[in-house]
Amino acid sequence: MKDSQIVELYESRNEKAIKETDKKYGKYCYSIAYNILYDIPDSEEAVNDTYMGTWNSIPPNKPSVLSTFLGKLTRRISIDKLRKRNAEKRGGGEIPLVLSELSECISDKNTDTEKTVEMNLLIGILNGFLENLPVNERMVFLCRYWYIDSIKSISKQLGFSESKVKSMLFRTRNKLKEVLEKEGFYYKQ
Repeated sequence: MKDSQIVELYESRNEKAIKETDKKYGKYCYSIAYNILYDIPDSEEAVNDTYMGTWNSIPPNKPSVLSTFLGKLTRRISIDKLRKRNAEKRGGGEIPLVLSELSECISDKNTDTEKTVEMNLLIGILNGFLENLPVNERMVFLCRYWYIDSIKSISKQLGFSESKVKSMLFRTRNKLKEVLEKEGFYYKQ
């Protein structure tokens, strides 16, 4: 079934929408959730919460790319679930490691008003940065920092050694740091 047909089912409040979403995007959403949570029951719950969130937000929203909409929602729900789960203790999964790696590039030094304006500028800079990366570097970077894949998983998926993946990530973070520094977004901590 086409995405536009699935969205129409949501808009008409037809429960078949959830079934069709699960059939077409269930594995995709589950892999995002599992890469963040590393727990089967929590990942399944996050996917179910994604379907409920989609049901509650279409309408009024009408996503132009359903897979992106579902991926972002699954990612947000999974990260929230991880934060809740780790409220008493730190660690688990790849999130803390990934955030610490990226903290070298982006720090939090702005007021709330500035943050809102600068966040939009930063999004544009990051999109431009990603567009200009060679395909392999972009894939490695997105696997690590968007899908929260482990180094081992990325090396298996893309057929690179783990040391090559680590090296590519290190070089790409340095390139990102240079771009952000040039644009005034990098602050030494």
